[in-house]
Amino acid sequence: MPIEPRLIVTGHNDDGDAVFVEDRHPEPVRVQALPGADFYLLWGTPDGVATVGERDAAPILRPYFPGLGGSRALFLRWAPHADEPSTGDHSEVEEKLPGLLDPFEEGGDGMHTTDTVDYAICLEGELSLTLDHGAEVTLTPGTCVVQLGTRHAWKNKSDQPALMCYVQIGAVRA
Repeated sequence: MPIEPRLIVTGHNDDGDAVFVEDRHPEPVRVQALPGADFYLLWGTPDGVATVGERDAAPILRPYFPGLGGSRALFLRWAPHADEPSTGDHSEVEEKLPGLLDPFEEGGDGMHTTDTVDYAICLEGELSLTLDHGAEVTLTPGTCVVQLGTRHAWKNKSDQPALMCYVQIGAVRA
């Protein structure tokens, strides 16, 4: 049975005690340019320095990639035999997931580079990660990739969906 993404958020009540302020199953964001891909946008912090203890903190979910010091956490379920977006009309992607396509190279092979430190954790299925010159590794459940701003592309080459958890932190490119 596939994992159903769930988000739990903690905070404080009026007395300063720790409480659960949110517990829900987020609805997936779907776009036609990426058939079968379900984006579960969970949480994000504003660019700059993250703060805690704020009352009624609200997530920053857009743009898709965080700026310097910002963060994003999401689950992405990849359809079987799916890969990164190809060329074509992506107006719906920009509407629902603004900024997602900005780092992608021309040519439709899915290669892209982001100014983020990404923690990519495979939860279900298998997903291939390709780097420069065809270097490739297949992620299986329990695998964590630390992506340090390298040029890369993702592809599900299997007959089963793959569920990934991505945590992205905006960084400076040296």
